[in-house]
Amino acid sequence: MGDGIRPFTINVSDDVLSDLQYRLKHTRWPDDIPGNDWRYGTQKAWLRKLLLYWEKEFNWRDQEELLNSVNHFKVNVSGIDLHFIHEKGKGDKPLPLLMSHGWPGSIYEFYEILPMLTDPESHGGSADDAFTVIAPSLPGYNFSFCPNQRRFSAKQIADTFVVLMQEILGYEKFAAQGGDWGAFITTLIAYHYPSLLHGIHLNLLPVRRDPEWLKSHPSQDIQNYEKQLKQFLKEETGYQWIQGTRPQTLSYALNDSPAGLAAWLVEKFFFWSDCNGDLDSLFGKDKLLTNIMLYWITGSIGSSFWPYYARYHQKEWIIPDGEVVTVPTGYIEFPKEILRPPRLVAEGMFANLNRWTVASKGGHFAAMEQPNILAREIRDFFRDFR
Repeated sequence: MGDGIRPFTINVSDDVLSDLQYRLKHTRWPDDIPGNDWRYGTQKAWLRKLLLYWEKEFNWRDQEELLNSVNHFKVNVSGIDLHFIHEKGKGDKPLPLLMSHGWPGSIYEFYEILPMLTDPESHGGSADDAFTVIAPSLPGYNFSFCPNQRRFSAKQIADTFVVLMQEILGYEKFAAQGGDWGAFITTLIAYHYPSLLHGIHLNLLPVRRDPEWLKSHPSQDIQNYEKQLKQFLKEETGYQWIQGTRPQTLSYALNDSPAGLAAWLVEKFFFWSDCNGDLDSLFGKDKLLTNIMLYWITGSIGSSFWPYYARYHQKEWIIPDGEVVTVPTGYIEFPKEILRPPRLVAEGMFANLNRWTVASKGGHFAAMEQPNILAREIRDFFRDFR
């Protein structure tokens, strides 16, 4: 690896944990909307149970040990200390794979899928399909954050990841995968730096969200998607508007209150995952809280909003009208993903969309929800690029 890379170990001070315990114990609860069953946001009864578990039973040191079980590094790039996981594959020629997470996720999303990619032979696959996985924390997120540092748009994150992969780690060519903001970042790399990529794989399609364009296409699939998109824009984008217009105002509350932070993040796991109304059965409290803790201990929730602000204030979508991504592209559609554009819409942006898989279960947090399905899909797609 290149000069300036430093090993990094997660080690949260006892003072931070003691302060958290105090805040949890002294949560000031609002009243409840009568009959609240998640329709109006995070359910109070469920959140109270989560916070009680957080205060009384959750063991951060156990999770910290788990997090430190993979190889973490930091390096100065784009004016910040960028954090990343770098796990070497066990095959003869592991393919370098850049994996980008999103919001409200983190690198923790990848912990179950990592060994399935780096050591596929131990997980029902072939050693020939091994990857070396590079999974950075997005700039401004978690361990890639320090107070008062510069903010990053999705395009600036993409540029930073290219510097990491090519100039710092020395990968002349690599594969890339992502969902949520990770899908936007991966797509931006593919559009601006196509010669660096073997191909990209997505579990969310970052296509333009324009109901007016869809009206001119009579296909039943597109009409169904138009209805889906209108519902999403009406009911599921409130968080985007506040994070994209007044991010600083919201950051005061969520950086100060663990209850507020948990409510804001957990709501997305409830509505965007294939949990069938039962978060505990799909994720369990430890997983949900570990992801929340990465925002809490770093104080990075406000900075994590910035890609929304940057997107809301740019003049065009991530790929200009009339332009396309030409690198080989694979996609897996999970049935509970927030938006599921039909293939005709996707092909308007991805000109080399040569793999389209429809999964039988799973949602927005694919690597956490269905790591086996996603790992198998990634291995299958990139097999021809070795």
